Amino acid sequence: MVGVVQLVRAPDCGSGGRGFEPHLPPSKGLQRMELQAFFIHVAFFVYFCIMIEVEICCNSRASAVAARDGGARRIELCRDLECGGLTPMDSDIEYCTRVLELRTHVLVRPREGDFVYTPSEIEEILSSIRRCRRLGAAAVVVGFLTVDGRVDVELTRRAVESAQGMEVTFHRAFDEALQEPLEALRAIAACGCHRLLTSGQMPTALEGTDVIRRLVGATNVKILAGSGVTPANVRRLIETTGVGEVHGSCKTTLPDGTRQTDVAQVRQLIENISDL
Repeated sequence: MVGVVQLVRAPDCGSGGRGFEPHLPPSKGLQRMELQAFFIHVAFFVYFCIMIEVEICCNSRASAVAARDGGARRIELCRDLECGGLTPMDSDIEYCTRVLELRTHVLVRPREGDFVYTPSEIEEILSSIRRCRRLGAAAVVVGFLTVDGRVDVELTRRAVESAQGMEVTFHRAFDEALQEPLEALRAIAACGCHRLLTSGQMPTALEGTDVIRRLVGATNVKILAGSGVTPANVRRLIETTGVGEVHGSCKTTLPDGTRQTDVAQVRQLIENISDL
């Protein structure tokens, strides 16, 4: 589980205020017992298993430690956030997966700039994806566009195949696509991606709430809202869009100018949505 569990009380079914208690027709024997067990299982699932997942973007080992200490259980690991993030070092991936035991989603991006790649860059990307799997990553984060600004379906499918069971998140290359948002999302879903990180094709997720709201539930792809997410606005973002996952960096600036995840901000972000 990542972040905080949202507890939803089962509705009162007219049973004297006792919460969820199924009204079953009079019956005897195993049939009634099996039905009761089934409804109890459903009630348990509704009560305990609805959650908001929090992903913290980390650009170093120190940031990953801070995310963990703040209560996060899932991170996106990268380096060089100043240029939008690049593929991290193998040693940092292994540290986060093996030592910190965090659910680590690894950004695979060989260079800064656009998301149209050369054949040699594509081979590097696919090799990095396979390496992430060996290093214990739970997911990879990728994004590919064609020269005319559409989702690169062929390359995305190759990335999903290379992941070999890891989850695949399509990142904010989506926000630069020239396709209609739902059309681009359907293309991503058809490739087998599990998740889309997006700001709703706007600079920040709060500005993109209208598009994000349209994307939620449109396919089986989970929508991860990110960009400009803070402890102060995360609750409003979730309530406005209906997303089940949020992505924030919770960064602070150290005296030497380094940007690093702040324990207190991570903790506050999680606490601010603990009752959703």
